Amino acid sequence: MRPLRLFKVEQPLQRPITWGDAVAILFIAVMLYVGARLAFNAPAEVRGPTISLAPTALPWYAALSVGRMAAAYALSMLFTLVYGRAAAYHRRAELLLLPLLDIFQSVPILSFLPVVLLSFSAILPQNVAAELASIVLIFTSQVWNLTFAWYQSLTTIPKELREASTIFRLNGWLRFKTLELPFAAISLIWNSMMSWAGGWFFLMAAEIFTVGQRDFRLPGLGAYLQEAANQGNWHAIVWGISTLLLVILLLDQLVWRPLLAWADRFKLEMVESDLPPTSWFYEIVRSSRLADWLSQAVWRPFHEHLDAYMLRRFPMKEKESDQAGRSWLLYLTGVIGGILLGYGAYRAGRMLLMVPLAAWGMIATGVGITMLRVILALIIAFTWTIPMGVVIGTNPRLAAWLQPLVQVIASTPATALFPVLLLLVLRLPGGLDLAAVLLMLMGTQWYLLFNVIAGASAIPQDLKYTTTLLQLKRWARWRTLVLPALFPYLITGAITASGGAWNASIVAEHVEFAGQTLSTLGIGALIAQATATGDYPLLLAATLSMVLAVVLINRLVWRRLYHLAEERYRME
Repeated sequence: MRPLRLFKVEQPLQRPITWGDAVAILFIAVMLYVGARLAFNAPAEVRGPTISLAPTALPWYAALSVGRMAAAYALSMLFTLVYGRAAAYHRRAELLLLPLLDIFQSVPILSFLPVVLLSFSAILPQNVAAELASIVLIFTSQVWNLTFAWYQSLTTIPKELREASTIFRLNGWLRFKTLELPFAAISLIWNSMMSWAGGWFFLMAAEIFTVGQRDFRLPGLGAYLQEAANQGNWHAIVWGISTLLLVILLLDQLVWRPLLAWADRFKLEMVESDLPPTSWFYEIVRSSRLADWLSQAVWRPFHEHLDAYMLRRFPMKEKESDQAGRSWLLYLTGVIGGILLGYGAYRAGRMLLMVPLAAWGMIATGVGITMLRVILALIIAFTWTIPMGVVIGTNPRLAAWLQPLVQVIASTPATALFPVLLLLVLRLPGGLDLAAVLLMLMGTQWYLLFNVIAGASAIPQDLKYTTTLLQLKRWARWRTLVLPALFPYLITGAITASGGAWNASIVAEHVEFAGQTLSTLGIGALIAQATATGDYPLLLAATLSMVLAVVLINRLVWRRLYHLAEERYRME
C-alpha cells in the first residue's frame, strides 16, 4: 500500500546565520573576556559555608533558595517588560534585539558559571559574589522565554483594541495597565511557571558548585542535599528531597494555580469555557473579608494615586516628535555600543592568542566527547518518551492520573539529585561517565516527554478514525499519522533537551565528592579544570568554544529541522 500523505510540504529554508547573530556572538565573546580578565584577581582559595544536616535547618535553607529564585524572577520580569517593549515598538531595534535574544536563549548558561563566579569574587566579598552569581545564573535561565512571550503578546494585540486605546488617548502607563499587561497576562503566567521550573535546575547547580580550592557553595537546599550525599546520610537525603518537593507543591498551589484562575478573566473569547482553571486558595482569598478590606483601604487608594501621578508625569505625546527623539537615542546607543564591542573583541582576541595549539586540540576533543554524551542522552530519552508520551496523550483516562505525577517528578531539578546519583553509581564500571550521561538524561527527558504528550493529544480525532477505516496496521498508522504529527513537537522538545544536556555537562563531568576530585574527558571538565588552575585564557577559549558549538548545532541542524517540521508536517 502506498503511504498516505496527510501533511503538506515545501518552502525555502531561511538563512541559518544573519549579521545580528554575528553581533550577538561577538557580544558574548566580549562578556566572557571581561569576566576572564576580572578573574585574574580572584582569590586562589575560597572557603565555603558549613552546612548543617539538622532537619530544623531545612526551613531556613528552603527560604534562602526561594529568595534567590524570587530575586532572579523579579529581575527577569523587569528586563522582560523593557526589552520586549523596545523590540516590539521600534523597528530598527527589533532587527538587533531579536537575533540577540535568539542567540542568548540557545547558549548553555552553566558554561558562564565559573566565569561569573570568579569575576564577581575578584571585586566583591565572597558571600555577596556567590549570591549575586547565583541570581545572575537563574536570571539567565528564566528570562528568555518570558521576553519572547511578552514580545509576542505586544505584537499580536488586535487592531481594534489598539484603535480604542488611541481614541481614549491613553498614555503609555494606562495603555500598559489596561491593555498590554492584561492581554499578555495568561502567557506571562504560563511562561513564569516554566521559568521557575527551569530556574530550580540552575539554582541547585549554583548552590553546589565547588572546584579545586574554591568552594562556592551557598546555604540552601542544593548544598544540603550535596552534604547529605557526601556523608552518606540517607535520613538527611530523604528530608532534603521531601522539603524540595513540598516547596514545589506549595508554590504550585499557593501562587501559580491562583494566578491562573485569576487571569482567566483576561481571555479573549466569545463563549465561556466549560472547564475554566480553578484554585481552592484563590476562592478562599477572594471570599476573605481581610483581603476585601486590604483591597478597599490600601490597594485602591494607592492605585488611584499612582494613576494620577503617571498621568501628570507622562502625558500623551504626539507620535512623530516622540519617535524622532527615540531615533537619536538609538543611534547614539548603537555607536557607543559598537565602539565598546570592537575594543572588547580586540582584547578577547589577544587573550585567545595566548592559548597553545595543544590546548585547542584538547578543546576540540572535549567538545566532541561531550557531544557524544549529549547524543546518547537524547537517544535514550527518545526511546522511552515517544511510546510513553503517545500512550498518555491518546488515553485521557490514563493521562488523568499519570500526568500530574509526571509533572511533580519533572519539577524536581536533576542537579538536586545528582549527589544522590553519584552515591549510587560511582562504584560501578565507568562510574562518572555513567553518572554524567544519567544527569544529562534527567535534565533532558521531561522536555521531550511533555512535547510528545502535547503532540499526541493534538492529533485530530477524524484522522484517527480515517486510519481505523483504512484498516492500517500498527506500524503503518505510526508511519503515516503518529510520527509525522509528532515530528514538530519532537524537534521543539529536542532543541530544549539538547541545551539542557550541554548545560548539565558543566556539573556532570567534573565533581568534588566526598573529599575527592572526580573528572572525565569532556568540555565541561575542561572548563572546570581551567577554573581550578586559574588558566583564564583556556577558560575563555573552552567556554567560547562550547557556546559556538551549541549555537552552530542549533542553527545548522535544529533550525533546519524546525523549519522542515513547520513546513512539511504542518496539518492543514
